Amino acid sequence: MANEKNNFQKQQAASKDTKRMVIVNGVRLAYEIHGTGEIPLVLVHGGFESRRAWDLVVPHLADSFRVLTYDQRGYGESERPSGQTGIRENVGDLAALIEHLGLGPAWVVGQSSGGNIVLRSAAKRPDLLRGIIAHEPAFPSLLADDPATTPLIEGFTQLLAEVTERLASGDRAGAAEQFVEEGLGEGLWKKFPPWFKQMVIENTPASLDEGNDPEDFAFDPEWIRGFTRPVLLTLGDQTAPIFPPVITKLAEAMPSAEVQELTGAGHPIMVEQPEDFAEAINDFVRRHTK
Repeated sequence: MANEKNNFQKQQAASKDTKRMVIVNGVRLAYEIHGTGEIPLVLVHGGFESRRAWDLVVPHLADSFRVLTYDQRGYGESERPSGQTGIRENVGDLAALIEHLGLGPAWVVGQSSGGNIVLRSAAKRPDLLRGIIAHEPAFPSLLADDPATTPLIEGFTQLLAEVTERLASGDRAGAAEQFVEEGLGEGLWKKFPPWFKQMVIENTPASLDEGNDPEDFAFDPEWIRGFTRPVLLTLGDQTAPIFPPVITKLAEAMPSAEVQELTGAGHPIMVEQPEDFAEAINDFVRRHTK
């Protein structure tokens, strides 16, 4: 934990010099580039987060890659446009950012709804991707035809409705804690370091958009069957029950995809097992780089 805290402090100090702003698709996005490696690697954060979510992971990747982290529209220090924002806009922003910075084709990593964006991007703009790594994408719609998982979907849907209602009422802290405790694992909120909790609470307004976007958690496996580049799907052995069957459905749609389970990790792997996750990324990219 001490090493992780030191890595975070170093990353925070470095961010003062590396943060930049760019306008893509009419929205100002905050981003950082770390490392001088030749291989571009883009990290896409999940809901309730910002680019800060990757601060413990980046130090383990910066020696091997040119790492891009960024705040999605509405999150962190990026502009929050008026009106509804959803996954279509986020997919478009990712593509535009890669193109604007001249990083394509890049390796792209996403966690949670960031994994949703990465997989939708693989279907929409495969030309920009060398390969993808997705940690526990949030696609409960993939389980809709399986009676065994109906209780999981109903519980997830109910939780999202309750969290969205609390966000709409202005209860940011309560909504954030409820989502983590009931959706990701009881007792997990207390384990988060203070900086991570604060990040989650601060980014709840953007997550309200996700809750109101009917497409955000939807995915058709047919969209991805034609993606022929390397794919790694990861999950933690301590994760919430809804994520393993989603990984199974995605793996069935992409027979060439690799699946890796990480010991002692759950959904927020970037803060729970940052070094192990970075090692999994490094190993996968290394094996698939000629």
